[in-house]
Amino acid sequence: MQNNSVGIVVPQDFSFGQTDEDALCLDCGKKLKYVNIRYETYGKLDSSSSNAILILHALSGDAHVAGFHSENDRKPGWWDEMVGPGKSFDTNKYFIVCSNIIGGCSGSTGPRSINPDTGKCYNMDFPVITINDMVKAQHRLMVHLGIKKWLAVAGGSMGGMQAIEWTISYPDAVDSVIAIATTSRLSPQSIAFDWVGREAIMSDPKWLEGNYDDIAPEDGLATARMLAHITYLSDESMYQKFGRNLQESDKYSFNFHRDFAVESYLEHQGQRFVERFDANSYLYITRAMDYFDVSARAGGDLAKAFSEVKSKFLVVSFSSDWLFLPKQSKEIVRALLSGKIDVTYCDIASVYGHDAFLLEAVTLGKLISDFTRNRYLEVQND
Repeated sequence: MQNNSVGIVVPQDFSFGQTDEDALCLDCGKKLKYVNIRYETYGKLDSSSSNAILILHALSGDAHVAGFHSENDRKPGWWDEMVGPGKSFDTNKYFIVCSNIIGGCSGSTGPRSINPDTGKCYNMDFPVITINDMVKAQHRLMVHLGIKKWLAVAGGSMGGMQAIEWTISYPDAVDSVIAIATTSRLSPQSIAFDWVGREAIMSDPKWLEGNYDDIAPEDGLATARMLAHITYLSDESMYQKFGRNLQESDKYSFNFHRDFAVESYLEHQGQRFVERFDANSYLYITRAMDYFDVSARAGGDLAKAFSEVKSKFLVVSFSSDWLFLPKQSKEIVRALLSGKIDVTYCDIASVYGHDAFLLEAVTLGKLISDFTRNRYLEVQND
């Protein structure tokens, strides 16, 4: 185990909504009862509870952001390079919280959870959720943990959407935001990719209108993942990693089995994904991303939508990200600046595409470390 790892981490659960009055009111107009939030914490909350940072995961992420679940665990949390003693999110200094979103499949209430009204899995009876609904559930966790204000909320991709939502829904609860490789709304192209991914799942005969049991629609989910994974990379990174290399022979097979290394790679990614993710969760989460549009709540005026924001921002994009383009980050920055909101922006040169927020640990880590340190010092001196 690494010397600068947070070590063994035990997942925790927070449940609420046992009564109708305490249920989570969703944007779709329905209420969600008996909600469970799976989360992990790292470091210690100081006496003034002013050192708490919330890390928000992307579509396929979960609450396990750092460390290991057992001594035999070979794979650390998904952002382990960034979270730990002396790292960018320094657990010697900060109290880090990461929770699995509602609608997910890693411990928090989602489509494969038991519907208390029927005693069976929700499946497609689970209500449609939004990014705002995810944040409302996280706010319940915040209150449960006794945290009055986050020093920072941070996330990449869909995690960045949640971070932005926090500043609008709970402007007094967030000192600063670290929004990485994200957007204030999905582009038509991104919505289109989500649609095709969902169609792949729902066209799988094993999907059974979402009522599958032990035999899941693995082929459809794997196809959806392969399609999405292409959007996370860049043409240059794929060329550097695979080129036109053949996988198993030095000649074409002249059939339709995999010939190229990139085909084998995508097949591997699809198979790995179905081992840990639920197809119905994929439907619900991608739809939540589609519906996210900050400017829509202010008649299309993004600056006006940010008018009540009180947080300081660090916005980061990556030059080769064609899923959430740098121009989408710049749009956020311009809107914040027009409202005289303190914002720092950096576009990092990278060949890794959208996945750069997970891979450019050195450059990104330095930005985050400096930003959080400055915010922490300012908060402590107030």
